[in-house]
Amino acid sequence: MQISARNKLEGTVTSIKLGGVMAEVVVRVGENEIVSVVTRTSVEELGLAEGDSVTAIIKSTEVMLAR
Repeated sequence: MQISARNKLEGTVTSIKLGGVMAEVVVRVGENEIVSVVTRTSVEELGLAEGDSVTAIIKSTEVMLAR
C-alpha cells in the first residue's frame, strides 16, 4: 500500500486500553512513545496486540518543535 504521508515511524505496541467505542494504543519508537486514539473496531480489525510491530503514520499540517 502506498500512502502520501512522509512521517512513518516503526515501533512496537506497548499497551492497548479498550473503551466502549475508542481505544488508546501506545507505540514505543526508540526511546519515545507515541499515543494513538483510534476506534475499537480498528484495533479489532487490525488484530493489534501488545508486542506487535506497527508503523505510526503521522499526517499533519502542524508539527511543533521544542529545544
